[in-house]
Amino acid sequence: MKMIDEHFVRLRAHRNNIHRYRGLLRGNLTHYERQFVERRLAEESLAMQNITASAVPLESMSSSKSAVPQPPPVP
Repeated sequence: MKMIDEHFVRLRAHRNNIHRYRGLLRGNLTHYERQFVERRLAEESLAMQNITASAVPLESMSSSKSAVPQPPPVP
């Protein structure tokens, strides 16, 4: 469970950074500032994609007993 919490914390940090960089892009920036922010935005987006790609799916972490119960077979 701790690994999932770490993934969520990292995702939230990257999401917040992306939000901040998008806000900066709406402002008046020099050419070099804009290039820097766009590069950081791309890096943050890639980091989020890497975290989600490496994360263990939640359904694989649950036991078969905690899964959604299936109806009994029809005779």
